[in-house]
Amino acid sequence: MSTAHTPLIAVTMGDGAGVGPEVIVGALLDESVTARCRPIVLGDVARLRRAAEVTGSRVEVVAVDSVAESVFAFGRINVIDPGLLPPDLPWGEVSPVAGDAAYQYVRLASELALRGEVRGICTAPLNKEALHAAGHLYPGHTELLAQLTGTEEVSMMLSTPKVKVVHVTTHIGLIDAVERIEPGLVERTVLRGYRAIRGSGVSAPRIGVCGINPHAGENGLFGYREEEGKIVPAVEKLRSDGVDVHGPLPADTAFFLASRGDYDLIVAMYHDQGHAPVKLLGIEAGVNVTVGLPVIRTSVDHGTAFDIAGTGKADVDSMIEALNQAAELSAAV
Repeated sequence: MSTAHTPLIAVTMGDGAGVGPEVIVGALLDESVTARCRPIVLGDVARLRRAAEVTGSRVEVVAVDSVAESVFAFGRINVIDPGLLPPDLPWGEVSPVAGDAAYQYVRLASELALRGEVRGICTAPLNKEALHAAGHLYPGHTELLAQLTGTEEVSMMLSTPKVKVVHVTTHIGLIDAVERIEPGLVERTVLRGYRAIRGSGVSAPRIGVCGINPHAGENGLFGYREEEGKIVPAVEKLRSDGVDVHGPLPADTAFFLASRGDYDLIVAMYHDQGHAPVKLLGIEAGVNVTVGLPVIRTSVDHGTAFDIAGTGKADVDSMIEALNQAAELSAAV
């Protein structure tokens, strides 16, 4: 199958002391990935070659200076290598050098995206302790990419084969989350998810919006009518603009309805409301998607796994799924 018109995806290697190099090598030898996108790795050539050795993979790792120089063929990995890692970097240990390199790979990928040279970014895991030790004080990839691309507001979308969910709030306490939710934020979050789903090929997405309280407040029986003040105005505005959106829905049934196909996207109000059912319904193939950036970004659903780094035992399924979904969603950019 010709890949000449498949999207170009920048793949950041993450922390070189972790499993990122191994899962990248394994995923880029999967035919479903190479049929759907053209990946360019931002990383370290020597480290990726070591990863190929420990995983027993037959692959050609080639240094290139630019996206334009890349040649796409099965069994070949194109790498833009800024030369940041020492050859004797140990596996499985926190290193400021590796933390800085992980930051630089993301920075370079962001520059490629802003210049329009790639359509998506897929990130292997970085280590937050190493990142901070290198002086890059970000909670993670999402906040880092938002700053690098000059994006004021982004949303987290978790995507599985059964259900996709976008979050109005994420890593804040529950009381703070309820306080932060307001109609404008709900509307913007729905629209970010709506555009991402449309970009994946669903022409008229059906969207279910969760309530905040049990039973979505049940007409004021639970809570202090947060649904009426914080969610209903956004739903009404979106529907008047032609978006097929429904809610507020009781969260305990919304995900069941989505899993049987009633909705293409569920909008969760806070972290655990969205994460718990998604992990139950499809954690083995779950992918973290950042929507709202000028480029689609997907990520594996695991960390650097220092305990098994360099052993060849890392599971590549999440990276395969992340790359495939980056290819699928990148048309939304």
